Amino acid sequence: MADPWLSIVGLGEDGPAGLPAASRTALAGAEVVFGGPRHLALAGAGDRGREWPVPFAIAPLLACRGRAVAALCSGDPFWFGAGSMLAEALEPGEWVAHPAPSAFQLAASRLGWRMEGTGCHGLHAAPFARLRPHLHEGARLICTLRDGGAAGELARWLTEQGFGASDLWILEALGGARERVRTSRADAVIPADAAAPVAMAILARGEGLSRAPGLRDALFAHDGPITKAPVRALTLSALGPRPGERLWDLGAGSGSVSVEWCLAGGSASAVERRADRAANVRANAAAFGVDHRLTVVEGPGLEALPALPPADAVFVGGGADAALMAALWDRLRPGARLVANAVTLETDALLSDLHARHGGTLLRIDLAQAAPLGRSRGWDAARTVTQWSAVR
Repeated sequence: MADPWLSIVGLGEDGPAGLPAASRTALAGAEVVFGGPRHLALAGAGDRGREWPVPFAIAPLLACRGRAVAALCSGDPFWFGAGSMLAEALEPGEWVAHPAPSAFQLAASRLGWRMEGTGCHGLHAAPFARLRPHLHEGARLICTLRDGGAAGELARWLTEQGFGASDLWILEALGGARERVRTSRADAVIPADAAAPVAMAILARGEGLSRAPGLRDALFAHDGPITKAPVRALTLSALGPRPGERLWDLGAGSGSVSVEWCLAGGSASAVERRADRAANVRANAAAFGVDHRLTVVEGPGLEALPALPPADAVFVGGGADAALMAALWDRLRPGARLVANAVTLETDALLSDLHARHGGTLLRIDLAQAAPLGRSRGWDAARTVTQWSAVR
């Protein structure tokens, strides 16, 4: 970097005394220093200080381009900090970063936890449900929180999820003179006087979500129609979720396929024409902690297609007809996967015709469950499902 005008400086609770020489030099040479009130006070910015606007925005800092500017961030600016937002808005030669130990590193060092075996989550501006996919027996998690009151709220949420036996550490003002670490259980009374900045470490005790496709139907909000767990498992296997890929879920219903796709690391656009079912999709996305990955689009699938971002895979769970399937085939990029399920004779015939024209795999799924039959048991057959899967 030839002559960067912006220094992104990570600052801890110990203030300038804990900074390396390069960070102190950058801070001393800055004409303007941006930061939150606490950081500006810790750094002794004085008249040079400029508070970040609320809601947070970097436009005032960008307006200072060409002057010597320092941006104060908590710990490591690129670990749930503002560093990436600043870097994305600038050319590489405009900025230089001086990171400090993050709250996650400080917490792990206090507890003796291996960082590579610890999940780190920024819950200061995200819902607690983001933890849902990461909770399981023995999981070690460190979470930054909004304020001291959030510690009790997170403990209650953990208890509601069946993780009340989890061990908790409430970590306050790590690295500074006010540092304090207290222990509790999630289902116990949590101290209400935790001082910001606050983080919580969790040693989880409870049953997590299965990693296999086909989660229990009872876990999802739905009004009856739902891709049942065994069929959903076969559907997801055919779709082949991969991290970073996007799914179109047309006729989403409860959104169960979209949710499980997102749990596998992808993102989804769930299209549902009925408002009540679209509400169920949103509720399920929030409950499973994937609402930041799942976008709900209300309306007919065919009308929604032009506005959807490019897909790596498409699932048609309801509303398949010749016009929709033709439009999909024309729109999909080469290599995209298409899976459609049918339970009616008409849609069955449509999928049979598509298989004849485009190839792929045509699968008939016949399932039955044991159920009471008088004083004995018998097989209770589900509707037969025809599944067509193909690669464009």
